[in-house]
Amino acid sequence: MEKVPMTPQGHQRLEEELKHRKSVERLEIIKAISEAREHGDLSENAEYHAARERQSFCEGRIAELEDVLSRSEVIDVKSLAGSVVKFGATVHLVDEDTDEETTYQVVGPIEADINSGRISTTSPIGRALIGKAVGESVEVTVPGGTKSYEILTVKFA
Repeated sequence: MEKVPMTPQGHQRLEEELKHRKSVERLEIIKAISEAREHGDLSENAEYHAARERQSFCEGRIAELEDVLSRSEVIDVKSLAGSVVKFGATVHLVDEDTDEETTYQVVGPIEADINSGRISTTSPIGRALIGKAVGESVEVTVPGGTKSYEILTVKFA
């Protein structure tokens, strides 16, 4: 069984989502199914079919969350240190072509969210950064071509 690396914050977010889905969404869906049943013939009842589809999605997500949480390996980023990029590092980069600066936290695939500045260890940029140190340049092949970044800082907080 493969362990899933995760930050404490990521683990907490998943636990909160699981709790919400079990204690709030399930009840809402059961209520919606019950109300839809009262409208009569289920074979032509769009509300009933939509509620059942929502229930199927919710139960699938609950199973997925339970699986991931059971295999999670919570890594306390605050206990890590150094100037080399590894899981949990917050990396400040500068694009060597445009001088645009960006900051990412390197996390596991489950926690990755580019809009929140969290990139996966398995993403192209995540793979390129792992093992590199402050001052080094990395080349990343992205859909638009090749990008070069210089690592300005590496922090663990």
